[in-house]
Amino acid sequence: MATSKRTKPGSDERAKTAAVVLEAMRGGLSAFKACQLAGVNQGTFAGWLNDDAELAKSYARAREALIEKMANELLEIADTPVGSTEGGSTDSGAVQKQRLQVDTRKWLLSKLAPKKYGDKLELSGDADSPLVQRIERVVVNK
Repeated sequence: MATSKRTKPGSDERAKTAAVVLEAMRGGLSAFKACQLAGVNQGTFAGWLNDDAELAKSYARAREALIEKMANELLEIADTPVGSTEGGSTDSGAVQKQRLQVDTRKWLLSKLAPKKYGDKLELSGDADSPLVQRIERVVVNK
């Protein structure tokens, strides 16, 4: 009888599979690819996160590590010198590829961690320290 990849909460197999997913994410793989590598459906893994608070915390830390790794890769790509053509001029195809890699990672970082890497500048306060305390409308009769 074949065993299912969907394991019971708390099982050793589930813990080992979750560890593979988290380690792969820390290594730079997306959650989707990490789940594929571990042989677990991403929906099943999401269910595990809902059922297990400790696993959810570990996942959040792995996700933060993935985001930081992506940010570091962004700098590495941007700092990598672009090659030249046989004629000695800059390879415009390589420049475009490098720009696409940088732009894609910047966009993704802005969505995954908008407070840290987002472009939006918003002037607002928070609940404890609002920018505007009170607005009053005064009607003057003439």
